[in-house]
Amino acid sequence: MTVRFGVLGAGRIGQVHAGAIATVPGATLVAIADPVAAAAQAMQDKYGCDIRSIDDIAASDDVDAVIICTPTDTHADLIEQFSKAGKAVFCEKPVDLSLARVQACLKTVEAEGATLMVGFNRRFDPDFMAVKAAIDEGRVGTVEMVTITSRDPGAPPVDYIKRSGGIFRDMTIHDFDMARWLLGEEVDTVMAAASVLTDPAIGAAGDFDSVNVILRTASGRQAIITNSRRAAYGYDQRIEVLGSDGMVAARNQHEANIDFAGTAGFARPPLLNFFMTRYTAAYANEIAAFVAAVADGAATPTTGHDGMMALALADAAVKSVAEGRAVKLSEITG
Repeated sequence: MTVRFGVLGAGRIGQVHAGAIATVPGATLVAIADPVAAAAQAMQDKYGCDIRSIDDIAASDDVDAVIICTPTDTHADLIEQFSKAGKAVFCEKPVDLSLARVQACLKTVEAEGATLMVGFNRRFDPDFMAVKAAIDEGRVGTVEMVTITSRDPGAPPVDYIKRSGGIFRDMTIHDFDMARWLLGEEVDTVMAAASVLTDPAIGAAGDFDSVNVILRTASGRQAIITNSRRAAYGYDQRIEVLGSDGMVAARNQHEANIDFAGTAGFARPPLLNFFMTRYTAAYANEIAAFVAAVADGAATPTTGHDGMMALALADAAVKSVAEGRAVKLSEITG
């Protein structure tokens, strides 16, 4: 079976997913929708797909699935529209910035019996998948502590930050999902600290650029997340899992896996500079997993529930910073 896709949104992440579709066997890009005519035309020129409106894609018999890459405040409405239209849905995180709206959306998905996958691409990175496999195989024993470092080389534009929902819902949400995945238990308590250290304009926009979070499960397992909007040396993406019998870690990826030694000392090539290069394989693996789920009628590996729980952790972190205390997740989820 070939899964025929419509992509909603021809911006940066839409381009990434269109590129992934082009590399995945059993997937083909049929149509693109974007209000910016030049962006849609560029996608058509590159992939030979049709340009259609969102409503036309929903009504199209030659589209089996859609990838939602539109602004966050449209996600939940589009998920509901395409679920009712009988299309499988892949949606970039988050489903919405309101937990109540996410919960209502997921009820619609369930009522329609629709397929929904939420985009947490880092689960599909080959190195991170190898870390998870080592855990599942029991090679580190019982997981005790997870450490996640995620630092961007630079901040997005302030206009983006103003509508992003804040660093916890926009950036740390990926790490919240990774923490849940690696800990193997749901988080019970969230403690967060946040500062503006890299750009006063980010603070003026009502957000933070430097955060640390401690997550604790009911059994006492911990995850520590550190985020920054500025890493002068490149895109810093590392994970370490400490268990009762050992440790497994995924280190940064460089432009080339070589070391140079000379009279001036030791050197390595620079880090891969941003998510579009660092996670190229992850995006392809993610779409391949979605295609397999749609083709087989199976459950997706990342679900609407995963999206909801990551957002709940983000909301708890926001509350923790505002009130200067540890927050029980039950205070957020009820």
